[in-house]
Amino acid sequence: MAFIKEESEDVKIEETFRVKHEDTEEQTGLMVLKEESQELNEIEEKNQYKNYHKTETRNLQMRVHTGEKPHTCQQCGKSFSLKGNLSVHMRVHTGEKTFICSQCGKRFRQKRDLNIHMRVHTGEKPFICTQCGKSFRQKKDLNAHMRNHTGEKPFTCKLCEKNFTVKANLKNHMSVHTGEKPFICTQCGKSFKQKKDLNAHMRHHIGEKPYTCKLCEKNFTVKGNLKTHMRVHTGEKPFICTQCGKRFTQKKNLNGHLRIHTGEKPFSCQQCGKSFTLKGNLKIHMRVHTGEKPFICSHCGNSFKLKRYLKVHMTIHTEEKQFVCDQCEKSFRNKAQFNLHMRIHSGENCFICHHCGKSFTHKASFEKHTRVHTGEKPYTCPQCGKCFNSKGNLQIHIRVHTGEKPYKCLECEKSFTCHTTLKRHLQTHAEKKPLFSSI
Repeated sequence: MAFIKEESEDVKIEETFRVKHEDTEEQTGLMVLKEESQELNEIEEKNQYKNYHKTETRNLQMRVHTGEKPHTCQQCGKSFSLKGNLSVHMRVHTGEKTFICSQCGKRFRQKRDLNIHMRVHTGEKPFICTQCGKSFRQKKDLNAHMRNHTGEKPFTCKLCEKNFTVKANLKNHMSVHTGEKPFICTQCGKSFKQKKDLNAHMRHHIGEKPYTCKLCEKNFTVKGNLKTHMRVHTGEKPFICTQCGKRFTQKKNLNGHLRIHTGEKPFSCQQCGKSFTLKGNLKIHMRVHTGEKPFICSHCGNSFKLKRYLKVHMTIHTEEKQFVCDQCEKSFRNKAQFNLHMRIHSGENCFICHHCGKSFTHKASFEKHTRVHTGEKPYTCPQCGKCFNSKGNLQIHIRVHTGEKPYKCLECEKSFTCHTTLKRHLQTHAEKKPLFSSI
C-alpha cells in the first residue's frame, strides 16, 4: 500500500510539472507572437510614414507645376503651398518676432533672417562677384549686382516700359505713376515714397549724422552722401558726358548737364514762367518772389539768398582777399570777382548777344541786355503787379509803395528813391554856384 501511495504521489508531481511546463511554453509562444506583432506594426508605421512623406513630397512637387496653394491666410487672403510657410507668414499679423540678436537686441520673424543679420556684426560677406571682386552678405544681393555686369533688367514697368535690375526698384518706381507716398514724418508731415527716405529724413530732426568720413571727419545723414563725398578725396568722376566728355561725381549732375546740350528746361516757375534745367535752381529762383534769405551772417545778422553769397560776405569780417591779380596786384575776396577782373586785362567778352552782336564780360549784364530784345520782365511787384526787366528796377519801384528814400542830398537834405534822381538833383546845386567867387 505504501508503494502504491508513493507511486501515486510521483505521478501527481510529474503531472504538475508537465502542466506547468506546458503553461510556460504557451506563455513564451504568446510573447514571441506579441513581439512579432509589434515588429510588424513598426514596419507598417514606417512604411506608412515613408509613403506619407513620399506622397507629400510628390504633392509639393506637383504644386510647383500646378501653382496650387492650399494654405490660405484668413486675415489677408495670401496663399501658400506649405503649411509651415503660412505659420511663418502669420507672424506678420501677430507681430511675433521670436528670434533675437544677442548683440544688438534686434528681433526677427525667421531664424534665417537672424543668421543673415549676424553678418552685420561679424562683417562676413561670403558671396563674391567673380568679375569685380565685390562681396555681399546675401546671395540675392550678388545676383542683383551681377545684372550690372550683364546689363540684364528683367523687371519691366507695364505703364512706361522702363526696366529695372531689382524688383524692389520697380516697386518704388510705381509710386511715380500712382503718386503714392505712404511714409509720413510725424514731426513735419512730409511724406515719402520709401521708408528708407523717411528714416534718412528723420535724422534731420534729431540731428543724427551716423556716417563719418575717415579722411576729413565730415558727417552725413545718408550713407550714399558719404560715398559721393569720398570722390572729393579720390578725385573720381565716374559719370561722363558722351557729347563733350565732361565728367561728374554724381549722376544727377550729369543729367542736369545733358540738358545744356538738349536745351531742355523742365522746371518752371509758376509765378513768372521762367524755366530752369535743375530743380535746385528753381528753388533758389523762388526766393526772388518770396524774399526768403535763409543764410544769415553770425557777425552782423545780414542775410543772403545763396550760401556762396554768405561765404563771400564773411570775407568782409575776416578782411581776407586771397585772390590777387598778377598784372595789377589788385586783390579780391572771391574767385568769381577775380575772374571777371581778369577779363579787363585780356579784353575777353565771353557773353555775346546774338540779336545785336554786343558783348559783355558779366553774365548778369548780358542777361539784362537780352531782355531789351525779348521784352521779358521776370520781376513782378507783389503789391501792384507791375513787371520789370531787372531786379534793381523792381527794388526802386517798391520804394514807391514803402515811401523809402535812402538817397539824401547833403546840401539841402532832400531825399530820393534812387541814386540817379539824386545825381540829377545835385546838378541843380552846381548850376546855382557862380563860376567865379566874389572878391
